[in-house]
Amino acid sequence: MAKLDKKTYEAEIERLHGELVRLQLWLKQSGHRVVVLFEGRDGAGKGGVIKRITERVSPRVFRVVALPAPSERERTQLYFQRYFMHLPAGGEVVIFDRSWYNRAGVEHVMGFCTDDEYQRFLVGCPQLEAAIIRSGIQVIKYWLEVSPDEQTRRLRDRIEDPRKLWKLSPMDVESYGRWDDYTRSRDAMFAATDTEISPWHVVPSDDKRKARLNCISHLLSLIPYKKVPGAKVKLPDRKVKRAVPADHPFRYIPDRWAEG
Repeated sequence: MAKLDKKTYEAEIERLHGELVRLQLWLKQSGHRVVVLFEGRDGAGKGGVIKRITERVSPRVFRVVALPAPSERERTQLYFQRYFMHLPAGGEVVIFDRSWYNRAGVEHVMGFCTDDEYQRFLVGCPQLEAAIIRSGIQVIKYWLEVSPDEQTRRLRDRIEDPRKLWKLSPMDVESYGRWDDYTRSRDAMFAATDTEISPWHVVPSDDKRKARLNCISHLLSLIPYKKVPGAKVKLPDRKVKRAVPADHPFRYIPDRWAEG
């Protein structure tokens, strides 16, 4: 299947960015609260989708949460505790770049949790998500699905491109060889947590452009926002006063592109 061309993509992403701004205005007026979870294998394109959602809206309304590995203190807390402290207030969207589902994925596959902790997560997670939803927070869950060949291409690209090398962690390299383990983990996670009240939405992501457009369009379709009438803005006339010379010299940076 042919990949989406750049011209079509750029026209549609511009339109969707306008809709996200309309959503932002409605969120501030309505006080609606949204949590969006992004999960998927390494190299599936989660960061790219999140970047396109947030690049034209306010970070005070669309907050991205990407937590590091838990500290020694956090390991002794209730598992969900460090995630729940980031849940949205009124008028906010919180986007988790990986979430509490780490326990059903990397922690389980790589042996960072016990089997008992893993099983208790699968049983308790749907109950906790239902409680969050009943409190008035909308929960939207996305799984980005990448093929083995495309994942390999993207990870090799990270190795070879110095601009992307920071994206490749030792854990990514170790996880790469465990494709089947992650597949079984994904399937078990879906079986336990793909519920009527909090379903998983799968985004095919081999074509990054299509994945971004499809995901943003779907996200907008799930939130019941309306267009908020805005007041027309007119710049006031400037008050002209006598120019006052600066009492301190400005240190201009060199203009590398100046003529001559």
